[in-house]
Amino acid sequence: MRVIDLRGQDLSWAQLRAAVPRQTPQSLNQAEATVRAIIEDVQARGPAALREYAGRFDRVEQDRIKVDAAAIQDAVHQLDPAVRHGLESAIARCRAFAAAQRPADAEVEVAPGAKLVHRWTPVARVGLYVPGGLAVYPSSVVMNVVPAQAAGVDSVVLCTPPQAEFGGLPHPTILAAAGLLGVDEVWAIGGAQALAAMAHGVSDPDHGDTLEAVQTITGPGNIFVATAKRLLRSVVGVDAEAGTTEIAVIADHTAQADYVAADLISQAEHDPDAGSVLITHQPDVADRVAAAVARMAPQARHAERIKTALEGPQSGVILTESLDASIQAADAYAAEHLEIHTDNAWEVAARVRNAGAIFVGPYSPVPLGDYAAGSNHVLPTGGSAVHAQGLCTTSFMKAVQVIEYTQEALGALQTDIVALAEAENLPNHGVAVTVRAAAATGGEG
Repeated sequence: MRVIDLRGQDLSWAQLRAAVPRQTPQSLNQAEATVRAIIEDVQARGPAALREYAGRFDRVEQDRIKVDAAAIQDAVHQLDPAVRHGLESAIARCRAFAAAQRPADAEVEVAPGAKLVHRWTPVARVGLYVPGGLAVYPSSVVMNVVPAQAAGVDSVVLCTPPQAEFGGLPHPTILAAAGLLGVDEVWAIGGAQALAAMAHGVSDPDHGDTLEAVQTITGPGNIFVATAKRLLRSVVGVDAEAGTTEIAVIADHTAQADYVAADLISQAEHDPDAGSVLITHQPDVADRVAAAVARMAPQARHAERIKTALEGPQSGVILTESLDASIQAADAYAAEHLEIHTDNAWEVAARVRNAGAIFVGPYSPVPLGDYAAGSNHVLPTGGSAVHAQGLCTTSFMKAVQVIEYTQEALGALQTDIVALAEAENLPNHGVAVTVRAAAATGGEG
């Protein structure tokens, strides 16, 4: 891992943001023409287009696109008991945390007779995407479905690619996770075409199936899925255009080198472009962690992938002047996952402003959050944690502002409203108030 020595430098915020390691972002523009054509094709040809893409991208000759409810239940019954136990444990903890995130409505009387309400309401129908490919992500089913259900969403649909290995059905572990969560509407559709189908809706008259359009779409995916989200933002709400995973670790002399090394390696095994960053003000800590990485990484199952990630420009060791400077560097990096391996770790964590999720202490590794902690693993990447947050219950809710004024309360603001309306050259805004005052006094409107 390369070393970035920030000691002895007085960097501005912008300079610090530029100095920390960063993944080279994939250009969504490169995929835009392809994805735009797919979206338009799905709109125009519906199920015929979806079956064509299933053959082209998934090597599946598809008949019925919607997954029969019986297949979902079969997958639940055939699920490995250990995997089922793990999923059920994760679901229970995620439900507890998601329920606690549900916000209360707020009501205030700003003046006598002037009532304002900030009312939270769930989105009516959401679409969740779970990718296929070489990996299987039942944990992503949990992370997307649970907060939607906690928000009170009426209707949830899940799209995931068909698999030739399983006769054109999605991976059975994905189906089983959906079944355990009570999701009975699953469509075997992958990629950008899945997002197009959920955003615009698709009818398959040959089988009497209809995928009703959704209002919000969430879930991870490749560059084509991210591009589809960008292009469909004017049609539906979407979560973040997620990038490759990343981890940063703030460490001092109390850190166990093997723990830190294992955690850096665990994220590097995701992808050759994954980012693993160590931040420390103590060079001997950096040396101990580097030695542990050098010993452990070559023995890992995905050693070549890990080596590429750790040696890439997106990874490295940041040396700082002090713990305060390490916290500043971590804020500038704004990691998707941030671990704190320091003395008084909770106090350090409380000072961090920018991170998708913070893992405090030696026994809170990132994989805990990936699977079973109860937190959500759909988190902002690429430094976007300076302004974005992870998926949570409110991701599937929206606030409605409700206003009620009495006649007297409106009358008390008549002069102010008329003055502001005239200042903006919108006099009829003022008339909408004065007509009521005139009616109240028996005058003409």
